[in-house]
Amino acid sequence: MDVKKDILWRVYLCYIAVAVVCVVVLGKAFYIQQVQGKYWRSMSDSLHQKIEEVDAERGTIYSEDGQMLSTSIPQFDVFIDFGADGLRDKSGKRFRENLDSLSICLSNLFKDKSVGEYKQMLQQGYKEQNRYFELKKNMSFREYQQLRTFPLVKLGRNKSGFIAEDKTIRLNPYKLLAYRTVGLDRENAQKIGLEQTYDSLLKGRSGKRLVRYIAGGVSVPVDDYQIEPESGKDIVTTLDVFIQEVTENALMHMMVSNEAEHGCAMVMETKTGKIKAIANLGKRSDGNYFEDFNYAINPSEPGSTFKLATMISLLEDKKISLTSQVNLQGGTWQINGQTVYDSEQHGRNEVSVKQAFELSSNVGMAKLAWGSYASAPSQFLNHLHLLKMDTLTGIDITGERKPVIYRPGTKYWSSTTLPWMAFGYNLTVTPLQTLMLYNAVANNGKMMKPYLLNAVKDEGKTLKEFQPTVVVEKICSDETLAQLKECLQGVCTDGTAKDLFKKTPYKVAGKTGTALVADGVNTYADKVYQTSFAGYFPADNPQYTIVVVIKNKPHAALHYGASVAGPVFKEISDRLYTTYVRQASFNTVQAQKTDSSFFSYTGMKNDVQQVMGKLKMGYKDVDSRGDEWINVTGSNASTFVNKRMVDNKTMPQLKGMGLKDAVIVCENAGLKVNVKGKGKVANQSIVAGQGIAKGQLVNIELN
Repeated sequence: MDVKKDILWRVYLCYIAVAVVCVVVLGKAFYIQQVQGKYWRSMSDSLHQKIEEVDAERGTIYSEDGQMLSTSIPQFDVFIDFGADGLRDKSGKRFRENLDSLSICLSNLFKDKSVGEYKQMLQQGYKEQNRYFELKKNMSFREYQQLRTFPLVKLGRNKSGFIAEDKTIRLNPYKLLAYRTVGLDRENAQKIGLEQTYDSLLKGRSGKRLVRYIAGGVSVPVDDYQIEPESGKDIVTTLDVFIQEVTENALMHMMVSNEAEHGCAMVMETKTGKIKAIANLGKRSDGNYFEDFNYAINPSEPGSTFKLATMISLLEDKKISLTSQVNLQGGTWQINGQTVYDSEQHGRNEVSVKQAFELSSNVGMAKLAWGSYASAPSQFLNHLHLLKMDTLTGIDITGERKPVIYRPGTKYWSSTTLPWMAFGYNLTVTPLQTLMLYNAVANNGKMMKPYLLNAVKDEGKTLKEFQPTVVVEKICSDETLAQLKECLQGVCTDGTAKDLFKKTPYKVAGKTGTALVADGVNTYADKVYQTSFAGYFPADNPQYTIVVVIKNKPHAALHYGASVAGPVFKEISDRLYTTYVRQASFNTVQAQKTDSSFFSYTGMKNDVQQVMGKLKMGYKDVDSRGDEWINVTGSNASTFVNKRMVDNKTMPQLKGMGLKDAVIVCENAGLKVNVKGKGKVANQSIVAGQGIAKGQLVNIELN
């Protein structure tokens, strides 16, 4: 029995010991997990480090006139490491001493919490020893600069615990201006426009940095390892902000007043092919208009603006002359079981080819094309190929869609395809292709490639410049070209656009277009018209070529090219003529005359003589020997140089000096300067020759 008791006693003792150990282990596990869990998780995270990429600063997109169209601006996420040694040194003395003043500054800056709320929030973070306490996200650069001057923060990261993570966001300063063309660089979304086309240049090269993960999986940069990112290149476009704004406003006015569905307008510099403006507007479900799609590079049936291509083919092949007669049959013509209608009822019969073009007669063009090419349609199609109507323009923007021109032998070719193609149906081309064709006529037959990129720059230094590219040296003979120009001007003086341009102080050459279209939910019965106008000005010395294409709402009251697209063209051309074309002509005339006005300038002798040498200005030196400052005066094309005395004991004569020189003279004399205005010195508060004392204030007024 004693042995049995002894054994049982030992078994019980072991059982109790195991139970106690289990309780201790479970208790310790619970304590570690629930009480110390945050600390150990933070410790675990801090042991994890990895290399992560740092995005480079994206390049800026500029207009040709130097305006920023798309740029990156910095934003900051600010956190506080309440476990920083410098912050907790001496039992947090530094934190307590700066807490009140810091709370006041934060409340005044952000105005989202009271001083008391900021104080309580900071105290709570300090109490919990939060290693990555979020203070503020998406802070602007201005706010961040102010924050750095605040109490505690200005002591630096190690003493304050403040951590700033900088990032960049993409901003279009002009917002909707050329939005689809310039594009947008959006996080986790596809880029569009130039942002997409030139992404490889703009994005630069990513850097690398070592980060350590702390509580919550938040990463903190490790200072001792970082490869700096290489900023992206800047690109300078051909776009002009003023022309773009004029174009968009003109298009918007008509879109709103006519409740149109969508439209586009483009301006091209005639001699170079530079695209100066692209406006695209579509109607949203709420009735407002937005740059929702690049209609300029999307093909559709062009309508009557395509008749220019038909005329080039007919004239170049000597099938017709401008005086050849064609019977319009009152505006209707039956062919192969189908009827061709003229858009505008004119009731005309026998007219010349030129008159048929000016009247925009579908019947006239269809009959001429059918009579000339019915037995050999490939001859007509070959002309379209030579005019690049069946290929992409190659413009440097992603998303251009290919035109569609049917050929004999395909399932879409029929007995009526050719005559309908002659007036812009049964084929699709983009408005940009139409612009390219009309620009070739304006440019004496030389077809230019449309382009949007002028130069690539890096910190102001030009790395590469892009020059105009000739696509076709000559689209037709000079004889044909002269006839085409006569027809296009005739449209604006005697044809469908005569009322639109009858009071215009400059000559316009162009063509109206009206096409009945059907797509989506609309059918031909809905009477949806796409109106267009393409042309150039001044007709006698073309500077700009413009195309406007607008798709109207069903049963729109105004739906002809001359009444919808034409006024948009005219509003743009009027503004450009007044701002650029007429002014340029005026300056050219004035430059031929000798400037007889009096002028007077003052500056340092070496600087003035260097400038005059560069400008190759002849002058007569009256008396400037041995003097540092000189006067340059002139009248009636004669220039004289003489010395200007500068004495540091008396007030010098400042009138005529530039601000830089005036400040140098005054500071050399020990004067303090207060400046008002811009330009050259017009007045000074201390009269020249009056005695002066060091530290005396002189007020300078510039003209």
